[in-house]
Amino acid sequence: MTSQIAIFKGKEIRKTIHNNEWWFSVVDVVDALTDSVNPRDYWYKMKIRVSEEDGAELSTICRQLKLEAPDGKMRETDCANTEGLFRIIQSIPSPKAEPFKRWLAKVGYERVQEIEDPELASKRTRALYKAKGYSDDWIEKRMRGIAIREELTDEWKNRDVGEDREYAILTAEISKATFGLTPSEYKNLKGLGRENLRDHMTDLELIFSM
Repeated sequence: MTSQIAIFKGKEIRKTIHNNEWWFSVVDVVDALTDSVNPRDYWYKMKIRVSEEDGAELSTICRQLKLEAPDGKMRETDCANTEGLFRIIQSIPSPKAEPFKRWLAKVGYERVQEIEDPELASKRTRALYKAKGYSDDWIEKRMRGIAIREELTDEWKNRDVGEDREYAILTAEISKATFGLTPSEYKNLKGLGRENLRDHMTDLELIFSM
């Protein structure tokens, strides 16, 4: 299962591939569409409201999938696929809903393209980093690091390392051996929340992490 971050008008939307399609964090979508100070509480109350008004159980169209939490750990989170999100969005009174629907349809279409041509995923990732202002040299190191990480996790799978908790333990040991800090400690040192740690590493840190 591959987890990534998508961006909608400056808001991060966590997403992961499940059964060969994108599933998105519902709480992140609520945050992007409502600007609620507590998106998790908004989503909780929204499920109750929809159930009382329409008799619909929004939880039934969601799956609990593991996504990276702000503390760097993988935690189960309510996720919905494109079809499910369209249903959820209908219950969110927000002028941002229509642009988000178009964005969601575009992301889903891009996933279909990436299945047919995996190289497109790499090109889009490079373009995203470029748009964020990263240098070409940094992007090359970051992309190489992603490839090495995939090779490493494939090797772990071959050696019957199958649980996310075991992946986290191994990743933490590598990080401690390299930097003297676990990933969560390193993020705290850099003052990061939900952001990806490697996206905030210097060229030298990326080289060491590889």
